[in-house]
Amino acid sequence: MAAPPLSENKQKMARGELYYAFTPELLAERARCKAALRTYNTDAGTVSRRETVRLWRDVVGDSTPLPPEPSDATADEAQFDDDPLVEAPVYMDYGTQVKLGKGVYVNAYSTWIDTCTITVGARTLFGPHVSLFSGTHPLDPKIRNGTNGPECGGEIHIGEDCWIGGKATILPGVTVGRGATVGAGSVVTKNVPPFHVVAGNPARVIRKIKTNMDPEQSVQEKDMDAQGAEKPMAAMS
Repeated sequence: MAAPPLSENKQKMARGELYYAFTPELLAERARCKAALRTYNTDAGTVSRRETVRLWRDVVGDSTPLPPEPSDATADEAQFDDDPLVEAPVYMDYGTQVKLGKGVYVNAYSTWIDTCTITVGARTLFGPHVSLFSGTHPLDPKIRNGTNGPECGGEIHIGEDCWIGGKATILPGVTVGRGATVGAGSVVTKNVPPFHVVAGNPARVIRKIKTNMDPEQSVQEKDMDAQGAEKPMAAMS
């Protein structure tokens, strides 16, 4: 069955244009996400990996069927090695706007204001308390008008093999390039070039990362212990 057409207001939200967040349609979608998160945040980590993946897919609206369950529990768990691992608790508005790549790890207390699409590339790691805000408000208070006024936003895209330090905040419209590191507590207001370290508020480029990884090629499977790769810095965790 084909998905129902998006309302004009929701289309504007997805494009980052001015839209109204407190319509019955969007209130219902946020309520659905809140209910799914309530279950996920209660059960994730205390149930099987299969069940955790199922609960996560409920949160993000992924209807992909789970693979058949073998009799061996270890073999079953191995089927989900590529699925993202998101530690509870996690907070989101809609869930359906969040797209995580293979092997993504998100530590606890992440916040996702997914007004617009938020994508995270394969093998990217998040520290605890990371916030991604793809939604924002007009600066003019007359237009903003509390909950009666419009909101807007911008997509957030984080590349493959990135490391986002704890308590970092990513603001609307930002792209973090592949292999980049964002220092703990940073506020990222502008795009981050691939294979660079940024830190601070607002985040600024600190230095380039030395790596054997091909900057032009996106690879799903690679040797992360490549000779000459830079060692992690504890200050960024």
